[in-house]
Amino acid sequence: MTAPTTAPTMKTATKQPLSRPLRAYLACARMEFRAALTYRTAYLSSFVMMLLQIWLLTVVWKALYDGRAEVDGLGLTTMTAYATLTTLQYQLVSPWRSSPIDQRVREGKVAVDLLRPIGFPGQMLAGQLGWASAAVPVLLVALPFALLIGAGQAPASAAAGLAYPVALLGALLVNQLLGLLLGMVSFWTLEVSGALMAYRFVAQFFSGALVPLWFMPGPVRAAAEWLPFQATAYTPAAVYLGQVEGPAIVAALGVQLAWIAALGALAAYVWSHARRRVMSQGG
Repeated sequence: MTAPTTAPTMKTATKQPLSRPLRAYLACARMEFRAALTYRTAYLSSFVMMLLQIWLLTVVWKALYDGRAEVDGLGLTTMTAYATLTTLQYQLVSPWRSSPIDQRVREGKVAVDLLRPIGFPGQMLAGQLGWASAAVPVLLVALPFALLIGAGQAPASAAAGLAYPVALLGALLVNQLLGLLLGMVSFWTLEVSGALMAYRFVAQFFSGALVPLWFMPGPVRAAAEWLPFQATAYTPAAVYLGQVEGPAIVAALGVQLAWIAALGALAAYVWSHARRRVMSQGG
């Protein structure tokens, strides 16, 4: 009679350690999601600016094409679809607030975060993902207007349609890890607004969100391909539009995975030094 009762108990015991951290990460994500939704004015302005950027990019590309059907084998419809797609997806993968770390450092809330049963980088990363997910309702509302102002296009192939969500997830993770690293700078300097402005300019340009990599001059394109930013905008859009096909899709996703691993390891290294700094100041 003891066997039937001990087996479920053992199963419950093995499941609890796994589900408890997961619930904690989800709680961090929900908290930041709700906090993001309170900034209605900011989201409304980002909605307007996103549509304005799509319109401006569409106008610029139409002027550059100057009535020509193609430039370097790429049609105007493809370019306007690229501009629309990258602007929409960049709103998701790169929200206007990269990380809550600088605010928590200034307010002294890091000490409370360190007492939680899950690691600080995991808390912040989960919170960042929750904050980014708050952009989904905005994107759903903006999509019809974006397609009206810019252009839409179906996936270039079945493989592109299947690979695009994977590439978009990879773009989100790469960008959030970059945001995590940028936020950790606040452990050494409380003011990161200047670094954030410089980062946003560099990241948006080299990601291909404004100009696709295939139109960049040789040295600039080579630099962009060696930086992680192209994995956040260019890669998913190029996969979707068929500019990356066949084995190149697997290679592009592999590059994203490599950057996720590298940035994750770097974040762990930086946090090991930042944590010692917090402990020494707290002591």
